[in-house]
Amino acid sequence: MTDWPILSVITFLPLVGALFILVVRGDDEVAARNARWVALWTTLVTFVVSLLLLPGFDAAAPGFQFVEKTPWLAGLASYHMGVDGISLPFVVLTTFLMPFCILASWESVSKRVKEYMIAFLVLETMMLGTFSALDLVLFYFFFEAGLIPMFLIIGIWGGQRRIYASFKFFLYTLTGSVLMLLAIMAMYWQSGTTDVPVLMQHGFPPGMQIWLWLAFFASFAVKMPMWPVHTWLPDAHVEAPTAGSVILAGILLKMGGYGFLRFSLPMFPLASHDFAPVVWTLSAIAIVYTSLVALVQEDIKKLIAYSSVAHMGFVTMGIFAMNEAGLQGAMFLMISHGFVSGALFLCVGVIYDRMHTRQISAYGGLVHRMPLYATVLMVFTMANVGLPGTSGFVGEFLTMLAAFERNTWIAFFAATGVILSAGYALWLYLRVVFGPLEKENLKAIADLSPREIAIMLPLVVLTILFGVWPAPILNMTNHAVGAVIARTDLVAGAVKTALVLPF
Repeated sequence: MTDWPILSVITFLPLVGALFILVVRGDDEVAARNARWVALWTTLVTFVVSLLLLPGFDAAAPGFQFVEKTPWLAGLASYHMGVDGISLPFVVLTTFLMPFCILASWESVSKRVKEYMIAFLVLETMMLGTFSALDLVLFYFFFEAGLIPMFLIIGIWGGQRRIYASFKFFLYTLTGSVLMLLAIMAMYWQSGTTDVPVLMQHGFPPGMQIWLWLAFFASFAVKMPMWPVHTWLPDAHVEAPTAGSVILAGILLKMGGYGFLRFSLPMFPLASHDFAPVVWTLSAIAIVYTSLVALVQEDIKKLIAYSSVAHMGFVTMGIFAMNEAGLQGAMFLMISHGFVSGALFLCVGVIYDRMHTRQISAYGGLVHRMPLYATVLMVFTMANVGLPGTSGFVGEFLTMLAAFERNTWIAFFAATGVILSAGYALWLYLRVVFGPLEKENLKAIADLSPREIAIMLPLVVLTILFGVWPAPILNMTNHAVGAVIARTDLVAGAVKTALVLPF
């Protein structure tokens, strides 16, 4: 395992598949069919190869593993790749979700199929590179390059307002990232390196940490997205194709939380402690406000999008609690939300492909015609609410426990968000699934097809499995999270000791 560059293979294998699709010849129908199969097999092989990381990964070691390092960019930066207990779960989650995205687009995408599959495979490479990069320049390249294929996916294969939504997504995320680029330049001038492991141990001056933290926060807060810079997300979700929404909610949002854990806390620990109350406040507002907004939505996708913003509020609350329960809960919640929210958007795609509408009022009584669909949707709805026994419960409970240790008021408002989430999620389920089957156009609607069952079944299994047995994820992240906490507490404690007067 250590003799071959497995992370590079995993990262760039989708790009090889994209290049293969690019040279596929034949008429439109044959080329489209070949593009679908090449994309599916590429993502499946990438997922299988990523699983090879798990048996060789030492969860008890907090440092980076499977490291690859080569000088690059005239000595200013290096091609430096590696994973630890924080990044490895996101790598596996990315490779796990991509085959479902290809399958979900099998019939719904019929125009420019080759270009669509190429965009998704390029996007997968950029996402994997983001989680594996251990050089700031390399990280920034992958982080920003991922905007381009997602911009195209929304802008070309999206809904009626796709141009507006794609540009809003692009401009919001790019604007925040420009500030991060300036911060990376300042960090290089101050430290002489862009190597992430070195910078994690470098002591930036307290005054400089504040500005660096704010610059990185501008990028990661938009990416999550945090309130009040969240408004691009509902528009992007509504207009994106189903698979685009799955990746947007399942992976791209998590890059913000990953950035806080990888960069903000260990590199700027003093500023992180100073700004923690601000982040707690913004998180509490996001949880309550977006839950209330979700209650009045008429579009199913938009409701789930606002739900995602609320769940990301729990994540930021847990991260900046800066204790073991908070960081463990935030990591678990991001992984759980990755496949639960992705599954919810897939469920919306199932009925949208049949009825071509996402309006809640257009449905009702689906349980009479789609019992399998009703069962699957119920599992993911309960996980989204945080029902004990589902994966959604573990992360929310840990983050609220961590918040309670820091500030009881923040924990109180977060708890009201849990109640509100039950309100909008169960009310949505009631209106879509239960009740009499009165609408004529719904009386012939078909239940889940074999392809759709194959998509949903693994997600249902994982949702329940990690709800009753969260140990695999918690054990994987434990030591890496502990190293981040030790770094922030050590630096903050040293500064407090230095400030104590000798009389």
